[in-house]
Amino acid sequence: MLKDITLGQFFPGNSVIHKADPRVKIILVTAYIVFLFVAGNFGSLGFMVCVTAFIMLVTKIPLKMYVKGLKPVLFILLFTSVLNIFYGKGEPLWQWGVLKITEDGIKTAVFVSVRIVALIMISCILTYTTSPTDLTDALERIMKPLKIFRIQVHEIAMMMTIALRFIPTLLEETEKIMNAQKARGADMESGGLIKKLKAMLPVLIPLFVSAFNRAFELAVAMECRCYRGGKGRTRMKVLKIGKTDIILILFSVMVLAGVIVCNMKFPQLAVK
Repeated sequence: MLKDITLGQFFPGNSVIHKADPRVKIILVTAYIVFLFVAGNFGSLGFMVCVTAFIMLVTKIPLKMYVKGLKPVLFILLFTSVLNIFYGKGEPLWQWGVLKITEDGIKTAVFVSVRIVALIMISCILTYTTSPTDLTDALERIMKPLKIFRIQVHEIAMMMTIALRFIPTLLEETEKIMNAQKARGADMESGGLIKKLKAMLPVLIPLFVSAFNRAFELAVAMECRCYRGGKGRTRMKVLKIGKTDIILILFSVMVLAGVIVCNMKFPQLAVK
């Protein structure tokens, strides 16, 4: 399961999405998330799913990597679907005591599940096609107006990027520790929830120690390179808005128009 978590990984490539300005990508991903919530029926949601699938194809990243990104949240998807199925309104198709399944509940469960999957896919597109360094620069530029309120924008962007960058490293470290404990005879599979939680203690303690050691080593390395924050800092790569970014922005405007049109044209497909 830990190997299936791809959050924070970057896959180099030469696609249009890879070459786009990271600031534009962050803003457009935020806009696409808003578009998903603006989509109020199956017609507009289906349109957003098609747009998301098209962008995934443009990135030229293997589909199996996106599928891996879904595996860790399958439980959340299942849990959400079950809740929506049993909390629907209307005539019950099946009922047992207070539990009932209705047509409205099934529609809502499918609608919410598809929306969550699309949200995850859009977020994966951002992290898969943008390096941690570019993310740091983009976040700092976007939050630059907050400096008026004396907020340390550079430090916040750096912390967010470091946290995102070390997610794969910590997952790999966790996998190694768990394999080492299993080799010593530790049983982490059998038993109830309480027993499994207790079995995780020998994993969590060395993981925390390793994380603190990595943080200390990173701090020392930054000090040795005379890192003093964002004040007076220059950049080798200057971010500029190009033709590709303008095309992506226009494409996003067309997507928003498509969502609005679908909401108006297919009111019968709305989820009540």
